[in-house]
Amino acid sequence: MSSKIAIIGGTGNLGSALAWRLARAGRAVIIGSRTAESASAKAAELGHGLTGMANPDAADVADIIIITVPFSAQEATLAEIKPHVAGKIVVDTTVPLVPPKVMRVQLPAEGSAAAKAAGLLGDDVRLVSGFHNVAAHKLAQDVDVACDILVFGDEKAARAEVVALADAAGLRGIHAGPLVNSAAAEAMTSLLIFINKNYQVDGAGIAVTGDLKPLG
Repeated sequence: MSSKIAIIGGTGNLGSALAWRLARAGRAVIIGSRTAESASAKAAELGHGLTGMANPDAADVADIIIITVPFSAQEATLAEIKPHVAGKIVVDTTVPLVPPKVMRVQLPAEGSAAAKAAGLLGDDVRLVSGFHNVAAHKLAQDVDVACDILVFGDEKAARAEVVALADAAGLRGIHAGPLVNSAAAEAMTSLLIFINKNYQVDGAGIAVTGDLKPLG
């Protein structure tokens, strides 16, 4: 039986695109939002068997929780779901963009948004980070997205589940090491935004070159 997935902040661009792709691939997905009404409305709009709940309720019934909120909402959102995620895989997609200078790397004092999430959630969760560098508007289309998904986490088994989710979404998930390495992908997002603007690219992404062998 496949894990039930909750997309917290699932009415936003990244969250709704991920929910649509995973549900279309046959995964059981709940869209979470600040209100059940907005979550249910987005679920009905996207179809594919999606359902909607308020964020805490979605986190409570899910096995894997994916956080897709802006950096400014990360702390409040994690505090809201913390009572419901002990022992579960939590995937933090947060990129520490600080408007208006989003083309400048501005990692938080903790070293990364993932490290901040770890401090906020504590040791009871199986924390993973990923999906930092993929363009949400491309995910929302029925197109091939030429972007690898770098997945970080201190537990290999938890990383592997998130790599499999990336694959199910039509992407390529890649193990990228412990959670501390998340700082590299988070910082890269600002570089990609700079490249998009200056080279007029419609959503630059990252692709790892070479012939990757399956992990042993």
